[in-house]
Amino acid sequence: MIAIMSDIFSSLFEAPAGRSRLLEPGTYLFHQGGPVQTLHQVTEGEVQLIRHQEGGAALVLQRAGPGDILAEASVYAAAYHCDAIAHTKAAVRGISRKIFLARIHDNPDLAEAWAARLAREIQATRLRSEILSLRTVADRLDAWLAWHGTLPPKGEWNQIARQIGVSPEALYREIGRRRER
Repeated sequence: MIAIMSDIFSSLFEAPAGRSRLLEPGTYLFHQGGPVQTLHQVTEGEVQLIRHQEGGAALVLQRAGPGDILAEASVYAAAYHCDAIAHTKAAVRGISRKIFLARIHDNPDLAEAWAARLAREIQATRLRSEILSLRTVADRLDAWLAWHGTLPPKGEWNQIARQIGVSPEALYREIGRRRER
């Protein structure tokens, strides 16, 4: 069912309505506060939605890989509430927000699939929120591991720190304590 829904959405981003763009690591796709004119799907690499906090910390709101749609809820907003930054070399396809909304309006099956997709995103967001409400780094890491299974390669641990809202150093110390046990 998920593969079928993915195909439904992928076809929306194809030509002639869709536009492709290549992004180098660190390139912004859109900025917080910018007008929402396009809905994007990642086709290669990884693009992250990042919200920068007043104290300078950055929180990863989404790690979008191939097939993922970026900032889905933004299609119903006037402005983006975060930045979209290529984490790796990436390719994205975009479709006009107006065209997307017209297609959702005209196709009940597509509208139902879109509602289901948004519901899954709400569930995932609530889980991330629950992780961030935990008090200790150990508890946050345990919850993250329960969701994701295993740690990624060491070079990507700083991304976990962002996702669970702790400093990279605090996460590294916790991982080190676990290895000592």
